Amino acid sequence: MDRVAEFAIDDRQDGGRVLALSGPYLISSVAEIEDGIYAVEGPVARIDLSEVSEIDTVGAWIACDLAKEHDAEITGASERAQRLMDAVCGLESDTETSAPREPLRQRIFDSWSQKIYGARHGTRGVIGFLGALVLASGSVIRHPSRFRGKALVRQLELVGIKALPIVGLMSFLIGIVIAQQGAVQLQQFGAETLTVNLVGRITLRELGVLMTAIMVAGRSGSAFAAQLGTMKLTEEVDAMRTIGIAPMEALVIPRILAAILMMPLLGFYASIMAIIGGATVSDLMLGIPFWNFLQRIQEVVPPYDLYVGLIKAPVFGLIVALAGCYNGMQVEGDSEQVGTRTTMAVVTGIFAVIVLDAFFAVFFTRVGWA
Repeated sequence: MDRVAEFAIDDRQDGGRVLALSGPYLISSVAEIEDGIYAVEGPVARIDLSEVSEIDTVGAWIACDLAKEHDAEITGASERAQRLMDAVCGLESDTETSAPREPLRQRIFDSWSQKIYGARHGTRGVIGFLGALVLASGSVIRHPSRFRGKALVRQLELVGIKALPIVGLMSFLIGIVIAQQGAVQLQQFGAETLTVNLVGRITLRELGVLMTAIMVAGRSGSAFAAQLGTMKLTEEVDAMRTIGIAPMEALVIPRILAAILMMPLLGFYASIMAIIGGATVSDLMLGIPFWNFLQRIQEVVPPYDLYVGLIKAPVFGLIVALAGCYNGMQVEGDSEQVGTRTTMAVVTGIFAVIVLDAFFAVFFTRVGWA
């Protein structure tokens, strides 16, 4: 049987031009002649299907489309061809199928309504997660043998020790920037020696701990979310529950404790590195000797600036770890959720840290530690 679809033009004086189709009009055979058959010019009175050996829905659609394009009638169709054409010829419609676009005001209202509802749902989830964490902590306190000491040590290494290079470099550069920019502005008033006060107070009180928290959120918070989210997708968390291991005790508590314990140390380390960076720039640009800069820091920075940073650090660590662990444990469905929840962990962690830092600033000002 011939497996090539063909067509021909038959000019008949009595009935006008006829477009005769022949051979199998199947999805596997019409691709070669599709461009040519649609390039036929001039009026066509009839589409003749009497020589079509086989036809499927694609062939029936082509016949219907040609008939509509040339305003021609279809003749010679077999029973199968007629049945297929009856099914496909009426599928095309000029009716608008897209939904009407809502007014801008309505779309804004709907968008904010969905965000508010999502925030409400998220708040309930966070409260539930905190409740589960408190219950798991109480269970560990009552049964100390269930505490995962090795897991805590491992997380202390990942959160703290391995973060020292990047945190130190970042803080050193921040100290350089603060000292250089501060000196440029203070020189206008002949007060460049106050660069020591600027670098010491702003790093110990604010930027040392704040920038460390942001770095930990991007580094460890995202890792918590990705690790726990992957374990959820691979059903490792469900397997732990099946064999009697509480995921909150084995996975969440060590990570949160590690962040709480390491944040004060990382924050203090970051402040020291920033001060060293500021001392280096002051030695090179302002003529203030390096060791004199460090000695002057002890004189101009009140002790409560250090206390403020050390008080904020564990709270920031708790917030960052909670954001990472909560979003990781909420992963479900597919692997795309891992990326989405990891992003949410970083964004919500950084946002919460900055908001809390503002509250801390107001609080410590009220108590006289300004």
